[in-house]
Amino acid sequence: MDLRKLKTLIELVETSGIAELEIQEGEERVRITRALMQSQHASALAAPAATIGVSPAAAPQATPAPAAPTPESEGHVVKSPMVGTFYRSASPGAKAFVEVGDSVQQGDVLCIVEAMKLMNEIEADASGTIKAVIAENGQPVEFGQPLFIIA
Repeated sequence: MDLRKLKTLIELVETSGIAELEIQEGEERVRITRALMQSQHASALAAPAATIGVSPAAAPQATPAPAAPTPESEGHVVKSPMVGTFYRSASPGAKAFVEVGDSVQQGDVLCIVEAMKLMNEIEADASGTIKAVIAENGQPVEFGQPLFIIA
């Protein structure tokens, strides 16, 4: 299954409101699940505390942390189109595809995300300069997780 078809399926899940989609073509099978939003995580975590008898008034109050700048305010965010393992280069000893400060054009390869033993090249969807590499080399990434900031 090619990357364009996977992107189309991911967009379908995002826009339709369904929570999960699984498709099988011959030997290949893809499962796309929608992640919970941040507010849903917070309410899911708060619910168990309420069920064990801790009232919100009795819970210790934390001081709000100062708001950190969001990646969107710093430039265009390139997000992972799939769940997999993030690699900055084609092989362990090779030079990274891009470094901070590099100029990129739309369509240039930025990294690889390995999913189900398939190496998927992730291309820049905007032209500009790499301002930040957010994901760590060799670490798992989630669908929609920011990978790069391009300004």
